[in-house]
Amino acid sequence: KSPLSSLIVKATMMISCWVCFATDEDDRTAEWVRPCRCRGSTKWVHQACLQRWVDEKQRGNSTARVACPQCNAEYLIVFPKLGPVVYVLDLADRLISKAGPFAAAGIMVGSIYWTAVTYGAVTVMQVVGHKEGLDVMERADPLFLLIGLPTIPVMLILGKMIRWEDYVLRLWRKYSNKLQILNSIFPGIGCPVPRIPAEASPLADHVSATRILCGALVFPTIATIVGKLMFSSVNSNLQRTILGGIAFVAIKGAFKVYFKQQQYMRQAHRKILNFPEQEEA
Repeated sequence: KSPLSSLIVKATMMISCWVCFATDEDDRTAEWVRPCRCRGSTKWVHQACLQRWVDEKQRGNSTARVACPQCNAEYLIVFPKLGPVVYVLDLADRLISKAGPFAAAGIMVGSIYWTAVTYGAVTVMQVVGHKEGLDVMERADPLFLLIGLPTIPVMLILGKMIRWEDYVLRLWRKYSNKLQILNSIFPGIGCPVPRIPAEASPLADHVSATRILCGALVFPTIATIVGKLMFSSVNSNLQRTILGGIAFVAIKGAFKVYFKQQQYMRQAHRKILNFPEQEEA
């Protein structure tokens, strides 16, 4: 054989690792493996190099599947057999890992539910009266309390989400020019506008959710305070709180309608000025 053909045969028989690019002559004690369908220079790889590469891909999850980046063949990864004690511990660890998210979700839902029950009970005592509220809940069916009390904060939140002021404002803008008396009460609310400005969607307001939640949960307290201030002559706590809530909603809604209309008029009458020309030096 010629020297050239000997070199070609030797280069063909030489294998190299596609991770560290070392050949079999660099380390004759290294363990080699061909873990996929690749051919040629990417066929062989050091067992140790491949183990490190698999560790990087799994990122601590030993059960994650890893495939060859070239031919997409999944590597066949086997583990030594476990003893009975280790097997039971490993099985228990897997079950706990799978049940953990469901248990956490159940704990969270249960916490929210009992918080809603507590809030409902406090609201009943606040609206009806402390002693009267306790008597009502003691005489009520326990199943009714477990279902009815949590619905109190839910109904308050749903009621807060009804933006009735927007509907009143639309009707006001549509028919205010026909009722001249409104202009004397709310100046400028019935004046014609040069353009219709674009209004932001309520869903685009990033604080709407927090405002709705906080406003709904604090509403019974506000209704109780307003009822005591404005309707102190009413003996019934329930009636006084209901009247206070209605008065608060009406007064707050009137101010909100007026404020929104003024913002609307301000946007409608805005102007864009000419760019100031710079004096030539």
